[in-house]
Amino acid sequence: MSLIDSKKVAGIIADAGGRVVGRTRLQKVAYLLTVTGMESGFSFGYKHYGPYSEDLASATRLGDLMGDLHEAEHTTTWGGSYSIFTAEPVNDAPGDINRRTFAAVAAEADAVELELAATAVFLSKEGYTDPWQETARRKPEKVENGRLERAKELLVKLSGIPAPDSLPDIV
Repeated sequence: MSLIDSKKVAGIIADAGGRVVGRTRLQKVAYLLTVTGMESGFSFGYKHYGPYSEDLASATRLGDLMGDLHEAEHTTTWGGSYSIFTAEPVNDAPGDINRRTFAAVAAEADAVELELAATAVFLSKEGYTDPWQETARRKPEKVENGRLERAKELLVKLSGIPAPDSLPDIV
């Protein structure tokens, strides 16, 4: 992990519109940007909530300490906690409009649907022939009420945004 990595995380947040709610959501946005070739430098493995990068988590903490981004922790009504990450969007800087669009769409998506979509992409990349079925098997409590179908719709929407590398055709 380096200071460059903390700036990368700030860039992801900035490209997502300057605000990302939730650590899990930040991980999934970064993962999907990485898979599409719009981000590099973070490696991901599988954890309970899907693709996860310890390097990204460490870079986020460093970015908060260095002032590249800000993490505000909040308490939920049920006693848990969540974070809101902010970073200044760079409106004047030349950048990739497709990356910004992709990051913003992913960051605004329902957190569970984003998690399901990112998990299916990860499992596809790991060689699962039916990544949606495997996602449903691993996360049965999260695929109810049409969430799995909406996760597929999200992936279709993200797949329509031009990127250097295509998302896997799994829908």
